[in-house]
Amino acid sequence: MTQSVVVQVGQCGNQVGCRFWDLALREHAHVNKKGLYDEALGSFFRNVDSSKCDGEAHSVGGRIQHLKARAVLVDMEEGVVNEILQGPLREMFDSTQLLTDVSGSGNNWAVGHMTYGSAYREQIVDTLRKAAEHCDCLQCFFLIHSMGGGTGSGLGTKVLSLLEEEFPEVCRIVTSIYPSAEDDVVTSPYNSILAMRELTEHADCVLPVENQSLVDIVKKIKHMSHSGKPGTVIRRESAIISGQGGLVGAEKPFDAMNNIVANLLLNITSSARFEGSLNMDLNEIAMNLVPFPRLHYLVPSLTPLYTLADVSVPSRRLDQMFSDAFSKEHQLIRADPKHSLYLACALMVRGNVQVSDLRRNIERLKPSLPFVSWNQEGWKTGLCAVPPVGHSHSLLALANNTCVKSTFMELRERFSRLYRKKAHLHHYLHVEGMEQGHFSEALSSLSSLIEEYQQLDATKGRLVPDAPRLRIAR
Repeated sequence: MTQSVVVQVGQCGNQVGCRFWDLALREHAHVNKKGLYDEALGSFFRNVDSSKCDGEAHSVGGRIQHLKARAVLVDMEEGVVNEILQGPLREMFDSTQLLTDVSGSGNNWAVGHMTYGSAYREQIVDTLRKAAEHCDCLQCFFLIHSMGGGTGSGLGTKVLSLLEEEFPEVCRIVTSIYPSAEDDVVTSPYNSILAMRELTEHADCVLPVENQSLVDIVKKIKHMSHSGKPGTVIRRESAIISGQGGLVGAEKPFDAMNNIVANLLLNITSSARFEGSLNMDLNEIAMNLVPFPRLHYLVPSLTPLYTLADVSVPSRRLDQMFSDAFSKEHQLIRADPKHSLYLACALMVRGNVQVSDLRRNIERLKPSLPFVSWNQEGWKTGLCAVPPVGHSHSLLALANNTCVKSTFMELRERFSRLYRKKAHLHHYLHVEGMEQGHFSEALSSLSSLIEEYQQLDATKGRLVPDAPRLRIAR
């Protein structure tokens, strides 16, 4: 049995992570009616006898004693973590899994990465090791963080580099929340570009999620629910409006957005948590979808959208679900994959879907999807038997597609507008260890990444003798 550890860094990372644990528990409770500690639960939870002070895993007759999430929670402001510890999920985390401070990173990548990264290095490594020691066969680290703030971007990417250093053989899959152009953190372009270099160098796979895409999806779902059409009422206890996700206090505007990201994580981990006729090993994602180490940004797409909202609409044809997965309206970043080049694609299906359904839809869609010439059969598929609670099926598509370059180019432009004026630069250069060269190196790294995607687009993926070679070494 393999296990994975979820590492949540910063306010956003911890809020999304908390939502993931809440929804994951719902899924397991729906399937595991007898309350037995089985392999499915063991993949992301450990079974602890709460009467034992040493906290070691213990089980009596296979019954659940006390579940602890295989998680590490890091934040340099203690507010969100304290909310979690006062909420309904408080028993799932103990002090050995938490690392907090009180002052925060001031929306400054350098403070998170260098100041806190240095001060807390040993404690971070110790906390990660303890989480790893509770695993019999550690398969993957899932890191959740945002790119716009100081702790998520700075300390989040510091944690990522420590994961590579301490556990080089363990896969590192990162879910990164990218700020919108109207982000209220004025320094978010700096933080994002500085973090991008670390993601490119140290992650095995990155799942980029744009805040604006989440806003658009939530608006669309709520519009559906208020349209007045028969059968489009959101059920009272649906994931999209239950909101609090293990936190205390009133529902916040971004709770619904966090639910969408949590559903992305539920889908990508479903084959590790449940049985299926065609289960996809998490290590296979990087192995099959990343032909060049730096080009490991995978565009996520979820369908049907009403699964996220539990909107009661008439059942749509299965084929429509596959078609939707390749439309820009269902992607978690704003880009058009059909006018860009596919390097590879994974389809992770949950529920009552047959292998023949998968094959038929791949053959149907292939003519309209431009794949690189040397990987025309670059499809990876997974079938998990357990669907999301209350639904018959769902689909997560992960596309290694050159369309991500538009997101990166927009980010680079926002960075350049600030950097040309040297606006707010002094806040970073006052941090010990931070130099102006870090900015130029980060910008160069991103420009090189964009150029590699553009080169593939220009040649349609063909190997052209005079074209500069893609960088395949780290």
